[in-house]
Amino acid sequence: MAGFLTTHVLDTARGCPAEGISIDLYRIEGETRVKLKTVVTNDDGRTDAQILPAEEFALGEYELVFHCGAYFDACGVPPEEPRFLNVVPIRFGMSEAAHYHVPLLVSPFGFSTYRGS
Repeated sequence: MAGFLTTHVLDTARGCPAEGISIDLYRIEGETRVKLKTVVTNDDGRTDAQILPAEEFALGEYELVFHCGAYFDACGVPPEEPRFLNVVPIRFGMSEAAHYHVPLLVSPFGFSTYRGS
């Protein structure tokens, strides 16, 4: 099986997919972060394509950076300065050629993630 990476974002405060969240993908190389791409969630809270498709997949350490502040602004969440959750980074490792699904469950004051399927 070839490996690949997907994600989705769910807004747990509103009980719906989080549309329009910008997500940066980085590969971690020692102390260096190498930006691979930026994607945006669609109306289902997912990206239109795999974030890291099989032809680009490599084992190693990665980071997804979810830019949630602009999403909360667009949803009418009262702004704070600074916003409690503006940028949410999730660093994780991929140690086998498999499907890695790294979702984000987010609200203005908390988040969680897990290795999904």
